[in-house]
Amino acid sequence: MTKKILIALLGFATLTVTYSCSKLEEKVLDEASVVGLSNKQQAEGIIAPVYAKLEDVFLHTNYFALQEISTDEAILPYRGGTDWGDNGIYMQLHQHANISSDANVRNTWNNIVTGISRSVTAINSLPSNPDPSAKLFLAEARGMRAYYNLLMLDLFGLVFVKEDASETSKILRGEAAIGYIKSELLAIEPIVENTTGPGRLTKGAVWGLLARLHMNAAVYRDVYATSFTFKNEDMDAAIDYCNKIISSGQYNLATDYFSLFNDNNHTNKELIFAVDQRADLNGHNRMAYFSISGDQFPLPAYTGSNGTDGPGITPDFYRTWVNAYAPLDPAGTDPRFYKQNLPQVTSCVDATSFNMNRGILRGQQYGLKRVTTNGVVSFVKCPDGKMQVDKLFYDTRSRPTLAVDFTEQVDFTIAGSNYNTGYRVLKYEFSKTSVSGRNFGEHDIVILRLADIYLMRAEAKLRKGDATALADVNFVRASRTAATPAPPLPAITLDLLFRERGFEFYWEMVRRTDMIRFGKYEGTWTEKSNTDVRKRLFPIPQTAIDGASNLPGYLVQNASY
Repeated sequence: MTKKILIALLGFATLTVTYSCSKLEEKVLDEASVVGLSNKQQAEGIIAPVYAKLEDVFLHTNYFALQEISTDEAILPYRGGTDWGDNGIYMQLHQHANISSDANVRNTWNNIVTGISRSVTAINSLPSNPDPSAKLFLAEARGMRAYYNLLMLDLFGLVFVKEDASETSKILRGEAAIGYIKSELLAIEPIVENTTGPGRLTKGAVWGLLARLHMNAAVYRDVYATSFTFKNEDMDAAIDYCNKIISSGQYNLATDYFSLFNDNNHTNKELIFAVDQRADLNGHNRMAYFSISGDQFPLPAYTGSNGTDGPGITPDFYRTWVNAYAPLDPAGTDPRFYKQNLPQVTSCVDATSFNMNRGILRGQQYGLKRVTTNGVVSFVKCPDGKMQVDKLFYDTRSRPTLAVDFTEQVDFTIAGSNYNTGYRVLKYEFSKTSVSGRNFGEHDIVILRLADIYLMRAEAKLRKGDATALADVNFVRASRTAATPAPPLPAITLDLLFRERGFEFYWEMVRRTDMIRFGKYEGTWTEKSNTDVRKRLFPIPQTAIDGASNLPGYLVQNASY
C-alpha cells in the first residue's frame, strides 16, 4: 500500500467498528465528507482500512497460532511454569483440543469478520466517487472481501456473502462457498493492475489466490472426508493460473532465501501478495520476536528490544531436516535452514554490523549482554567501543545460571517446558526501527510468493501423474544461489513434496492447510495424538453464536465443539 493511502488512513479516515455476527456492520464516520479532501483522497481513505486489517489478522497470537501451533511445526509450552500459560490455550491448540471460548480463535474470527465488513463498506461507498481511481479500489475491495472469506472458509468452513451493509449476511459452505470466492476473484481479474503490489491485490495475486482455491477445493468440498478427491479440472485450473504468473515475467525467485524476510523485502521480486508493513504503517514485529529468547537483544541501539521465548519447532519437524540430509548437517546443506550472521564465539562486533543469525537456531546462543549499572541499562562494550558478543544466559528471567542453549527436545513436561527448550526460528529480520520489539516492523509479511506458485504447480502435476513436477521442485531448490543451493532431488512423491513445502515455507502460516490437504493433520507428533478429523476446522467462537442468537439456526457450531 502506498504512503499516500496510509496517510489517508491515518489522517482522514475515522472508523468505528460495531461487530455483529449476523449483520457484519461497520459504522463509518466522516470518511467521504471531510472538508478539503479531493475525490481521490477520499477514495484512498475508504480502501485503506480494508488492507490495514491484515496486520491484525497476521498477529503471532492470531492467524500464526492457528496455522502453526496446531501443527507438527510449532509447539508453545508453559515456559518455566510462568509464561505463555494463558489458561492452556496454546497446549489445547497444539493437541487439537480447542474450545469455543479460545481467545486466539475468537480474535482471529473477529479480525477476519471486520476485514469483510470493511470491504463491504468500501464496496458500498466507492461507486459514488467520481475519481478514476475509485474503480480500481472498488475491484480491490471486492477482491479483499473474497480473500478474507477464503481465510474464513479455510479456518471455519464457511463464508459470508454480503453486498449491502444493511443486509444480513448469507452463509455458504462447501461447493457454493468455493463458487462464490472464485466468481468474485474472476470478476476483478480484468480490472486490477499488475504493478500495485505486493501490498495490494494485483493480477498476479488474484491468479495465485485462484490457484490456492483450486488446490484446496477438494478439502473445502468435504472437509471431514476420509480421503480427498482432487478433480482434474481443479488441478488443470491451478496449473493454468500458476502458468500465468510464471509466464508474466513479473516475478523472480530470490537468490538469497532470507532476503525474502528482510526489512526491505517490499521490493523483493518473489513476493506476489503480502501484508505491507513499512515503517509508516506502524506495523508489528511479532514474527521476529515471538520465538527467540528473552535474553536475545537484536538491536544495539535499544536495550528494551528482545524476544519472548515463545514457540519452538517440534523435534518431529526438526528430524525431517536431519533425515533428509543425513549424515550431513542441514545447516551446511540447505540454505533455507540457517544463515549465520553473528560469530558463535566471544568477540567484538561493530554496532552497525550487528545482525542476528537467521533460520532455525540451535544450541548455545551468543549475543549482546545487557547489564544494569546504578539503575542504567546498557550493553557491554569492548575496550575499542565495539559491542561485546558473548554467551547468553537467562538473566532477564532471573535465572543467570541457565544458558540460552536451545535444545532439540521440547514438550509439556516441566523439564521440556523450560525457557531454553526447543530450537527456535528467526526467519523475519528483527526490524531496525523497532524500539520495543513489538511494534514498528518494516518487513512485509508474506501471504503469497513465487516459490509457492512453482510448488503448487508441481503438486497439481503430481496429482495428475505428470512427471515434470520434479523439475519445478528442483528449480526452486536450485534458485537460492547466494549460498550453496540445496542438492536436486532425484525423484518426487507426494510425501517428498509435503516435506519440501515444509522446508520452503516453515513459519509462513501455511502448514495447517498443507497438512490437511496432504492427509497429515490427524497424525501423531510431540504432545499430539488426537486423530479426530472434525478438528480440521476450528470452533466458531461462542461470542459469535451468541451474537446471532436472534436468528435461530443462522450460525451453527462446527461439529465436535
